[in-house]
Amino acid sequence: MNTSALRERSRTALSSSRDRMTALSHSLHAEPELAYEEHKSARKIADELERGGFDVTRGVADLPTAFTATAGSGELVIGICAEYDALPGIGHACGHNVNGASATAAALALAPLADEIGVTVKLLGTPAEEYGGGKADMLRAGLFDDVAAAMMVHAAPQDAVGMASLAISSWKVAYTGRTAHAAAMPHRGVNAADAMMIAQVAISAYRQQMAPGGIVHGIVTSGGEAPNVIPGRTTADYDCRAETIEDLTALQARIRACFEAGALATGAELSLETVGNDYADLRQDLAMAGIYRDVARDLGRTIQDKPGMRSGSTDMGNVSHLVPTIHPMIGYDCGDAIMHNPDFTAYGTGPGADRAVLDGGLAMAWTAIGLATDDSHRATLLERLAARRVK
Repeated sequence: MNTSALRERSRTALSSSRDRMTALSHSLHAEPELAYEEHKSARKIADELERGGFDVTRGVADLPTAFTATAGSGELVIGICAEYDALPGIGHACGHNVNGASATAAALALAPLADEIGVTVKLLGTPAEEYGGGKADMLRAGLFDDVAAAMMVHAAPQDAVGMASLAISSWKVAYTGRTAHAAAMPHRGVNAADAMMIAQVAISAYRQQMAPGGIVHGIVTSGGEAPNVIPGRTTADYDCRAETIEDLTALQARIRACFEAGALATGAELSLETVGNDYADLRQDLAMAGIYRDVARDLGRTIQDKPGMRSGSTDMGNVSHLVPTIHPMIGYDCGDAIMHNPDFTAYGTGPGADRAVLDGGLAMAWTAIGLATDDSHRATLLERLAARRVK
């Protein structure tokens, strides 16, 4: 097959929808929705794909805001992940409007070639990346079982390939004690705030012995009602991160012991609730990343190779432990703004972000073409898929 000709045909296919794709990004940005509540956002993307001839199934994995959209019938299933949830109070400060629109653009650019190059294009609408982990829910539901290669691009201040991410777990922590008058009858109380303080001191003391890459961070969300009342209840939200999912399991055990120490010392009752899914560390496929890097450079983008560099956490890590995966960063000018900051949100509909939507979509489509038309890459992906099914 003439790869150059296939690329140009995918570019032509995308050019017919380029205005709709940038409009989609702007629309997602204008109506940010939180984890598992992205009803409008999921509908906007699914509607675009349905309009483009995709077979769309909504509400998959028992998640109202998750969906799949497929085109083509080839044995090599290329999974393209669309993210579209926002952050509380600061909207799309992680650029998921760009992520979702670029995934849609990639699917539409690739679909007209799907049968010719022997692929099925499968876009997975994945909710709750910021909080909860919709991809992990969809993995458990079997929606990645037929996917031979998975990909997405993520908005960022600069382009990069090969980055890893940390495994993470999120907890809601609560201590229940007993209120009492802080001056007249303090001995009748059980101080839940003291339990939280002891736990935080224990965590701080443990940091010196924490394995490299381990991070613990959190906030106290309630700590009492009045200074003259022994606090009967305190609550906190805490995250644990580690370089691998195995290291995370070990770290969780030690941090749990720190919270148990607070309960033991004060007599308060501890409740520790896991929030959503644990995220695994991201393991990007080097061969796929190499193809993406080359095609992105062909589009005139400056790509930084950052193999092994860790940044944040993502539920795409869970996918990468099962499916050969890439998660490159697609950059655009954002001044001095940093991600997860309202200043970054403001750049999400600028010319650079619009170009990122289109370049990211085309780079993913060209990566898929490279995987499908190279006999070695194709055979490797299908062999790995067959081995997964046997296992």
